[in-house]
Amino acid sequence: MERTDVRVRARRRDDLAACVDVLALVHAADGYPVNWPADPAGWLTVRGMTGAWVARRDGRIVGHVLLTAPAAGDVAPSLVAPDVSTVGRLFVSPAARGRRVGAALLARAAREAVLHGTRAVLDVVTTDTAAIALYERLGWEFLGPGRQEWGPGEWVDVRCYAAPRA
Repeated sequence: MERTDVRVRARRRDDLAACVDVLALVHAADGYPVNWPADPAGWLTVRGMTGAWVARRDGRIVGHVLLTAPAAGDVAPSLVAPDVSTVGRLFVSPAARGRRVGAALLARAAREAVLHGTRAVLDVVTTDTAAIALYERLGWEFLGPGRQEWGPGEWVDVRCYAAPRA
């Protein structure tokens, strides 16, 4: 894995357009998000959000992650003790992969969760083997499988993880 300078900082309002551009590249390459949102910038600003961060490399945004309070129906929070925060909207530009961008974003989200007195959790569709490999390589604890409703009548199989304990 190539190491490069990646800086993670709090997302600003003026970052949203660049985040949407990166998200479009990810969607074209990987199909994430599964259903392209009608309002991608709005999709990146989730109700209950406690923070959002971007990864920058060479002066450009190359990744994104956010942290929220658990929402009704979230599977991962139900598999671990209360006092959790949910990691979401994690994506890395295809051109920036292999440079520890995802690891830096996850570490920031996990640290922020601890600062809020919570533990970061997430779920991932079972077919996203690259993301699963990343979480496991970084020591995220597998909590178990589940089924998550992603839309009216749309259910997906997920694997649920919790951030490593500090």
